[in-house]
Amino acid sequence: MAVMDLYLRDYFMEEVELFSDEYFMGKALQLAQQAFDEDEVPIGAVVVHKERIIAKGYNQTERLTDVTAHAEMLAITGAAQYLGSKFLEECTLYVTVEPCTMCFGAIQWARPARLVYGASEPKTGYHGKGLIAAPKIEVISGILESDCAAIMREFFKSKRKN
Repeated sequence: MAVMDLYLRDYFMEEVELFSDEYFMGKALQLAQQAFDEDEVPIGAVVVHKERIIAKGYNQTERLTDVTAHAEMLAITGAAQYLGSKFLEECTLYVTVEPCTMCFGAIQWARPARLVYGASEPKTGYHGKGLIAAPKIEVISGILESDCAAIMREFFKSKRKN
């Protein structure tokens, strides 16, 4: 059984409102599981425009040998290409873990209406570095936080064993 199955089994058994923050974070968690399965740091992201996923990404720094290939960066690039605009002003970015400072900078430039993340990241997350989102970006944290944190813990636990 995949790690994600262990953590989300009960979540998906409950009735979830379609197009809710929990629904889209669940989609980002599926991408985090894909990263986990590919031995990448398990972070997933989706960009939603008018209740539709228009782009997604998961960490691929190892696969692409690119330190910038974070889930958020890949999702932002995909969304910009889809919309034909560098600005994501009518979009929401869902990411399983609080963005790092690099990704947060890109998020600020992309100008989504909302940033929604699951688990906080005190070591590398933007908030821990004293950064604050632009006033026009609504930030919501803690959506499916325990599930988002659990897959990260499991990944790094497996790395310590090796």
